[in-house]
Amino acid sequence: MIEEGFKRNDVAIAPLVYLVDDDEDFREEMVLGLSSLGLNVHGFDGAASLYRAYAARPSDIVILDIGLDGEDGLSIAAHLRASQSVGIVMATARGSIDDRVGGLRTGADAYLVKPIDVRELAATVVALNNRLNRLGIPSPPPTPGWALVEGGWVLTDGMGRRLRLTAAEQRLLGRLFIEHGKTVERRALVEALGEDIYDFNYAHLDTIVSRLRRRAEKSDMVLPLHAIRGKGFAFAG
Repeated sequence: MIEEGFKRNDVAIAPLVYLVDDDEDFREEMVLGLSSLGLNVHGFDGAASLYRAYAARPSDIVILDIGLDGEDGLSIAAHLRASQSVGIVMATARGSIDDRVGGLRTGADAYLVKPIDVRELAATVVALNNRLNRLGIPSPPPTPGWALVEGGWVLTDGMGRRLRLTAAEQRLLGRLFIEHGKTVERRALVEALGEDIYDFNYAHLDTIVSRLRRRAEKSDMVLPLHAIRGKGFAFAG
């Protein structure tokens, strides 16, 4: 039973909280518990659904598990921290010192190890939100966001960084951009590359994406390009 000592009025204005965990039981338990304590919480099972929601409405706090299917919590934290003013709480079963240090270095403001009492998680969220409000950390200024320019041959992140694309990258991203963050199946991406879906080595698709990510990193760009296990890819920027 939730202690009555943690009152709804502890939160003057309930922060918007996004919780990402692919354990459905844990996710539902935490969302229900945090909501009952007066927080405005929404749960997501992975990076793609989080990024879509965040693009539409940025949250004040994001709670992340590390061991997610597809893009892990550390990668999500690094992406959010690179361009957003948001509080990040790691809530994970990984409790070693190395894991804790890695999470904090990646950008987490707090690190909790499962099993987690919902009251502790709620108190952590409220304390972090209050601290960020006291510091007066501004929201990031609006930017044009990710775009393909110069006929689709240059990728820009809306913050001045640009990456010239190869032919395969240009076709791949062009197809992904059409879907505005939705998952595009591997077969459709192979067709976009102009290849035969029956003769194509699908491992080459992963190679193209991997090389694109590495080249983007060298240009200090964190691509919101996500592999959706068993389905395809999504570009959530």
